[in-house]
Amino acid sequence: TYIGSVVISVNPYRSLPIYTPETVQEYHNCSFFAVKPHIYAIADDAYRSLRDQDRDQCILITGESGAGKTEASKLVMSYVAAVCSEGEEVDKVKEQLLQSNPVLEEQLKLRQDCRHYSYLNRESSGLPGMDDAANFHAMQDAMRIIGFSPAEVGMGMGTGWAGIPLGPLLSLVTAPPAELQEICELIGLDPSVLEKALCSRTVKARNEMVLTPLSVPQGYHSRDALAKNIYSRLFDWLVGRINTSIQVNPGKQRKVMGVLDIYGFEIFQDNSFEQFIINYCNEKLQQIFILMTLKEEQEEYVREGIKWTPVEFFDNTIICNLIENSKGGILAMLDEECLRPGVVNEDTFLTKLNQLFATHKHYESRETQNTRHIMDASLPPQCFRIHHYAGKVTYNVTGFIEKNNDLLFRDLSQAMWATRHTLLHSLFPEGDPQKVSLKLPPTAGFQFKTSVATLMKNLYSKNPNYIRCIKPNETKSAMLFTPELVLAQVRYLGLMENVRVRRAGYAFRQLYGSFLERYKMLCPQTWPRWAGSERYGAGLALLAELPYPPEELAFGHTKIFIRSPRTLFDMEKRRQDRVNQLVTLIQKMFRGWRCRTQYQLMRKSQILISAWFRGHAVRNGGSLTPWAGVGTLHPSMPALAGGLQWHQNFPLPGQCKKYREQLTPQRRALLQTKLCASELFKDKKTLYSKSLQQPFQGEYLGLTKNPKYQKLHAVAKDKLVMAETVRKVNRGNGKTVPRLLLLTTEHLILADPKAAQPKTVLSLSNIQSVSVTRFSDGFLALHLKETSTGGNKGDFLLISDHLIELLSRLHQTLMDTMAQALPLNITDRY
Repeated sequence: TYIGSVVISVNPYRSLPIYTPETVQEYHNCSFFAVKPHIYAIADDAYRSLRDQDRDQCILITGESGAGKTEASKLVMSYVAAVCSEGEEVDKVKEQLLQSNPVLEEQLKLRQDCRHYSYLNRESSGLPGMDDAANFHAMQDAMRIIGFSPAEVGMGMGTGWAGIPLGPLLSLVTAPPAELQEICELIGLDPSVLEKALCSRTVKARNEMVLTPLSVPQGYHSRDALAKNIYSRLFDWLVGRINTSIQVNPGKQRKVMGVLDIYGFEIFQDNSFEQFIINYCNEKLQQIFILMTLKEEQEEYVREGIKWTPVEFFDNTIICNLIENSKGGILAMLDEECLRPGVVNEDTFLTKLNQLFATHKHYESRETQNTRHIMDASLPPQCFRIHHYAGKVTYNVTGFIEKNNDLLFRDLSQAMWATRHTLLHSLFPEGDPQKVSLKLPPTAGFQFKTSVATLMKNLYSKNPNYIRCIKPNETKSAMLFTPELVLAQVRYLGLMENVRVRRAGYAFRQLYGSFLERYKMLCPQTWPRWAGSERYGAGLALLAELPYPPEELAFGHTKIFIRSPRTLFDMEKRRQDRVNQLVTLIQKMFRGWRCRTQYQLMRKSQILISAWFRGHAVRNGGSLTPWAGVGTLHPSMPALAGGLQWHQNFPLPGQCKKYREQLTPQRRALLQTKLCASELFKDKKTLYSKSLQQPFQGEYLGLTKNPKYQKLHAVAKDKLVMAETVRKVNRGNGKTVPRLLLLTTEHLILADPKAAQPKTVLSLSNIQSVSVTRFSDGFLALHLKETSTGGNKGDFLLISDHLIELLSRLHQTLMDTMAQALPLNITDRY
């Protein structure tokens, strides 16, 4: 569903046939999405904005793990690749873009049994329905398409594999284990160099380099730091390599559309440093969401000159400052504690936070609660709690300093620099002995803060669209919806504020030009062309014709605003009905043109043949014998033989014209009804041939002779077209009852023949269609619109002795009064 520029996507946990090439074309070919929310819709909106505006675009995709964010990213990229312009270079970049996902995802395994590797044995090595071998080959193909050379593919895989065997290295006190030998052979390094780097650390003391052995926990930390750095730097290299492949040539106009897949807010039973920085990033993203979406929503009304009451919404800047303030934020205090000489532990760090934020309304701990005389047993002593926009999260400070100080010792960087593996060598430039720096590398928190700041700067320069992904349950099961889980996600994704702003304002807004182009057929003044201003055409001429209260609409400088969705839905329904009427009118005019054209051609042929015949008769000295059949003026005229007796020796064309001019209006109308019957039923219903010999009388009840019946005609108050007796079939038991049927120019009346009292009075505009069989019976089913007064009783099943005449006259009446053809269904069954 849509909330302004935000699409809500729910993971169905199964494949659905709604992302097909046909769907791509459907959304790309339509520039007006009134009631059709879709991931393709927001992707198309971003693509059109990128094409038509100067500002770059970005689609931010957020949600919890398992909410389908990655799949949404793929759908967005596949859509853009499908609809963008064509060309050899463009096609190449499109293919590279689509193949970037397999390169940046997968799990590489050296042995069949992943349990051998501690980095891989924490989860199942396989997933149902996944073919690891096929995925591996797909990744190789993807790297080739993107532009990786065979050497780069080999180097990339070798670098990725190098980090996996590091996990089993549990003790390096004795001779190097087989895993160490295997790694060193892979990366081209002396095993003793890697062993030394993993088991010891070089420290500078009083201008002297001292080799200090590491404890077993420190060795584990050193091993993990190396593995994480290998994968992190390999991923950065892949991203840079892909960006280099798909970048446009210098000198060409460049526009950027980014797709950002963001991990969601995390609230666990035990939250540590990882959850802290993840939630910090989400807090910053919520800030940009508020400033660029909710705030912009309200500012649009100001720009357009629309008066409305602003809605207060929570600005989380105070929470962001609590975490990232460079002088007094939590991250700054953590870095200060990590770099402070002497004994460093989490207790001193927590004490400093308690002192600094003792009165902060979004921070609390056991100590600050005691100061405020608050008793809360749910807050342990080694923890602090932050009141995030998404809710309260309690963080355990244990491990904060160690994880923030997650540094890669220079010995490991120098060992990686010394490898003969070209890619791995290039990933550790700081290991060059000629560029030794005594400056401590930045902490993990500082690096993360810098990355977030860069991301925010990038996002502020672009026009954002949002896809908020929601997982309906925790078990990843199809057809299972957990309301409590969904409600929690709705709250911390900031959707409540977005809905409140939209609900307080106007749900829909559109440029006057686009609005007028879509709905101009609803007003006689604007259809088919409007020469005035778009604002006047959309606002005054068009909407003045529609029955909407003034408070539902607002007219800005460039856009029209509609408050409630039901108004838009009503306009869509009116538009669809009007389109149907226009189609019927076009068909009517075309059929009339076709019949006139055929008549003119036949008349010219008749005159030509007559002229040649006369000439031939005169040249041969003969007399002009009247030509039988020359009076046939229309291909359907043989059907009129029963109503018009042709003489064996009918006069010549001039006399035919004279005969037609002598026809009375009543006789002419009868022949037109017979012609209409031919068009409707000839060769379609068996009963039609029997009706040829029956003259159409129209009035079979003798209303003028029976005073009891005369008051029936007064009910309709319009011109009578036909009156007869029919039998109405009871749908419950199949029994029939007699009814008097009166067809007027605007109504169809069914009355009791004994009391002459109307039972049903239907407006002809409420008749949706009529169904008959192709046989020689008189059954007809009268289908009513659901919105009609009689629609609640269901359709009517009638039996008429004059079925052909009744439906022909009904068709003519609809065409004359409403320019609407009678939808007639002729079926093979009752």
